[in-house]
Amino acid sequence: MSAGQFGSYIDGVVSHPQLEPEVKRAILASWASDAFAIRSRPALRRPPGARHLVAVRDVLDALARLDNAEPGHRNGSNDNSPEGADERRR
Repeated sequence: MSAGQFGSYIDGVVSHPQLEPEVKRAILASWASDAFAIRSRPALRRPPGARHLVAVRDVLDALARLDNAEPGHRNGSNDNSPEGADERRR
């Protein structure tokens, strides 16, 4: 599956009913890759085949939404702080 199948519609990847979460993550992670960064605008990515540029922040936010949607993910929290790690160990 290529980025062009979704264009720049990040939400289309996140909400696609036929894609497994692992596939969604792989697509979004590839879009976030520095390999697709725009040299003069490093906060933007040009995924292969995409019609529009995507903001890396939007891609990372979408990845976080996927993580929060996982069954068993505690309280939908995406806390990667040391305090959050202490909380996750409890």
